[in-house]
Amino acid sequence: MRRFSADYLEETRRGMWSERDALDALQLPSRERVLDVGCGTGELAAVFAEESDAEVLALDADRTLLSHVEADGRLLGDATQLPLHGDTCDLVACQALLINLPDPLAAVEEFARVSTDLVAAVEPDNAAVSVDSTVAAESALTRRAREAYAAGVPTDVSLGADAADIFERAGLADVTTTRYDHVRAVEPPYSEDDLEAAARKATGERLAEQRPTLAAGGMGDDAYDELRAEWREMGRAVVDQMREDAYEREERVPFFVTVGRVP
Repeated sequence: MRRFSADYLEETRRGMWSERDALDALQLPSRERVLDVGCGTGELAAVFAEESDAEVLALDADRTLLSHVEADGRLLGDATQLPLHGDTCDLVACQALLINLPDPLAAVEEFARVSTDLVAAVEPDNAAVSVDSTVAAESALTRRAREAYAAGVPTDVSLGADAADIFERAGLADVTTTRYDHVRAVEPPYSEDDLEAAARKATGERLAEQRPTLAAGGMGDDAYDELRAEWREMGRAVVDQMREDAYEREERVPFFVTVGRVP
């Protein structure tokens, strides 16, 4: 399973679930005991706590990430071997977990073992992410880097709506899928996080961190050096526009909320 830092998860999930209609199928007000699997820093678990009176359990394989989570119970464990008896929750759910697992079907089958009622997954299609920016080069560069990165990841980072197929293979019934777009906007006045992100672009720091994955996707040294040089130039343009309060950026990440019922 791929691992992520708390800073990365908090940055990429900031502002998610400001609107929650896509979660209607989870019937949260009626839940009694909910398990958030692969909870990360706990954003989805917090939504469950706010939208229901249920006991909320949060599980992750990373002890450090769990330390950031507020929940009724925190569990250290594997998504494919949940440390719970069968039929102990009436909703078992995850967010951006299946795309990072080598065997997502095994996880969904385990979710179904523990749930008495519903299983849900909120999974993105990272191949369909779009970026609009006042810096002309940013959209094309981010697409280029994303495609190379996705080619080097050993799991299906574009799983998205296809999670429904996995749910049906796991024997779940009445499977439905609802699309939810997570939109992250950067505009004046800029936050400290926005300024730090711009500085990282200007240094190419994030690309450097991703270099092993880019290489695994077939990007050679020359292509990487060319991409990083263009990336840093783009980053400097972002910083310059920010100084003039002229920089704006919108990133749209399509998520798919898949829900199935345990027969």
